[in-house]
Amino acid sequence: MTFDVVIVGGGPAGLSAALLLGRARRRVLLVDGGARRNAAAEGIHGFVTRDGTPPNEFRRIGREQLQAYPSVEVRDGSVTAIEGERSAFQVSLVATGGGPARVAARRVLLCTGMIDDLPPIEGYAALWGKSIFQCPYCHGWEVQDRAFGILVDRVELIELAVMLRSWTKSVIALTNAGSPVPAEVRERLSAARVALDERRIRRLVANGEHLQRVEFDAGEPLRLDALFARPPQRQVALVQTLGLTLDEAGYVRIDDKLWETSRPGIFAAGDLVTPVQSAILSAAAGARAMAMINHGLTSELATSGLLD
Repeated sequence: MTFDVVIVGGGPAGLSAALLLGRARRRVLLVDGGARRNAAAEGIHGFVTRDGTPPNEFRRIGREQLQAYPSVEVRDGSVTAIEGERSAFQVSLVATGGGPARVAARRVLLCTGMIDDLPPIEGYAALWGKSIFQCPYCHGWEVQDRAFGILVDRVELIELAVMLRSWTKSVIALTNAGSPVPAEVRERLSAARVALDERRIRRLVANGEHLQRVEFDAGEPLRLDALFARPPQRQVALVQTLGLTLDEAGYVRIDDKLWETSRPGIFAAGDLVTPVQSAILSAAAGARAMAMINHGLTSELATSGLLD
């Protein structure tokens, strides 16, 4: 059997696309690798009707709802290769607990997310998603009015320090001895009442899952309750093998209207195409990509006599 669409990734974007493609009666295979960027988070926030839902519960609900659509199949596993061309792709995968398989697909939708490259600061990895957050809209409410830090090892992130003032009056920007801060940026931070600490960070000290203080190579430690950061990101191994055009920041470039990548027939939605990332935005992106895929695919199948 040839699948109309193989979706790679079972997060919000992939689940959203699979749901709507199922409702459009397309034959869909959703391959879910299991690893999730938000696995460490206690809940998904800012998602209407799902605010605070734990990531595992969100996934369970999404999969449960897909069961109503018999043309949608879900397999746990990983896609290892995508070969061929539009309308004639060969997708190689390895099922969890099983062996390799190869399926045919007319279209492919990548919803693989991104990999966060966490800095080699002692204590950082253990606090990621617990006391260190990427998005204040997702997690700022829960730690509001506490002592915030923001790791701004790149000057272009300084503006995020000003934005954090929406959630607390206590914000300090930590450069970790990174790029020099220009005078005009210092003035802007001062005007926003955001402090600046340019010392090199030695380690983060926690009490369980809660950040307590930042220790530096020199000087007194700094007490903090929460740290915000935007670590560098990179594409997953599969995406790197496909030869897709990326933008200057390393995100997959897609057609603004069709949501198609530089390789015809392969589409992308979610975090891998944009640094503006959240569960609800990814779900919306999956829906938009689905609409473009289904429009072109239905036209192709109907005019070629392949629709029943």
